[in-house]
Amino acid sequence: MSLVPRSNLFDIDRFFSDTWPQVAASQSSAFFAPRVDIKEANNHYEITAELPGVAKEDIHIHVKDGVLTLEAETTQEDKEEKEGRVIRQERRYGKYMRSFNLGQDVRESDIKASFKDGVLTLEAPKEKPVEPERRRIEVD
Repeated sequence: MSLVPRSNLFDIDRFFSDTWPQVAASQSSAFFAPRVDIKEANNHYEITAELPGVAKEDIHIHVKDGVLTLEAETTQEDKEEKEGRVIRQERRYGKYMRSFNLGQDVRESDIKASFKDGVLTLEAPKEKPVEPERRRIEVD
């Protein structure tokens, strides 16, 4: 499979296990690497990424030099007031970023994306393999 995740300096998961999610959340200036699944079918690769709390308008995907990058940002504020006093106020801010090397067998111009219920799905079609041409060489 040629579609592989790029290593990311901001990928906290590489350094800490899933038992410490508060470490990643406490670093407000760091990027979060969204959880992804990569599947290979006969004619395409499918990448699904979890982006909870992100609006469709806040997702940006681009391809440059064979690298597919997805970026997203979320801002959420919940504020409860009782009789003019703040009883509870919670905020969640975060920026997601993840990149993938596409490899030689992906048709970059035909990549499609859809977003539903906090899950981004990317479909990257494979190039059709070119059969080597057989030609006859005349002997002089």
